Amino acid sequence: MTLISFDLPGLLLLAPAALAPLWKSALRDSAIPSLDCAPEDRLSGVVDGGLKLLGVVALLASLAGAACPFLPGEEVERVAEGAQIVMLIDRSGSMNETFAGRNPSGDEESKAAAAKRILKAFVESRRRDLVGVAAFSTSPMLVTPLSDHPDATKAAIDAMDRPGLDYTNIARGLAMALSMFRASDADHSRAVLLISDGAGVIDPKIQDDLRADFKKAHVNLYWLFLRTEGSQGIYDAHDNDESPQAAPERHLDLYFKLLGVPYRAFEAEGPKATEEALRQIDQLERRPMPYFEKLPRRDLSGTFFAAALGAVCLLLVAKLAEVQLASPRGVP
Repeated sequence: MTLISFDLPGLLLLAPAALAPLWKSALRDSAIPSLDCAPEDRLSGVVDGGLKLLGVVALLASLAGAACPFLPGEEVERVAEGAQIVMLIDRSGSMNETFAGRNPSGDEESKAAAAKRILKAFVESRRRDLVGVAAFSTSPMLVTPLSDHPDATKAAIDAMDRPGLDYTNIARGLAMALSMFRASDADHSRAVLLISDGAGVIDPKIQDDLRADFKKAHVNLYWLFLRTEGSQGIYDAHDNDESPQAAPERHLDLYFKLLGVPYRAFEAEGPKATEEALRQIDQLERRPMPYFEKLPRRDLSGTFFAAALGAVCLLLVAKLAEVQLASPRGVP
């Protein structure tokens, strides 16, 4: 059970003063010296006790409201159907071009703009997921951590079509994406969704470290490759002695297949193919997923002041309903 806390608890020391209405009524004194000879009226007794209680409530609620009461924040366990997904978005300069490999004009969309639109629809359709967003070009950048707030995630995706740099440092981007998962959630369905229109060469010195990080994180890896028209594809045939620098996409795909984690690549040459790829990923990543949500503290000042106002209004109605009895003759 969550207990109420106060920012200004010292004001509660005045609480005994709220009992004053039990000894002194706010109603007007009667000129009749005694009602002992009148028959007993239980209704009047209830009304009198109720008015005194309202006075106590009005004073206590006002003091409590002034002391700034609140319910502390807490963690609530929830269960969602989906996954923890980190979207790792390429922000290299080529993402600002269309799928045809030119600067957009008229109604044309750049690859970044098309991906942004489709990813936002993907997030909207999976409102129970925990989604984080990271971007990379020369250096990686954490945009939003894993959360179940789709509006924040869509705002992060909105920022992805800003002009980027020309260099693609995919290794550092992948390392950041893996660092966004918590070790305590290793039993949850987790995935890295890499959105890129090209590939960089991963330094052989860090390939083993990155492979170990993937195995430790227990994640599924999806590569959504936004292929530019006429460019090399993931599955294009190459000479056996071709270097990673000459065919980075092909060699990156081979490296991903050797990570020891579930991996799938989707080669999209336009917006429709991109939408279809995300539909397949949507079907693959749907499992029951328990998680804890941190709730902010809840301010209760308004609730206490509303109670005080209600009590005062009832007392005001009782005061206005008072009737002045005529004094007996000879009584001033």
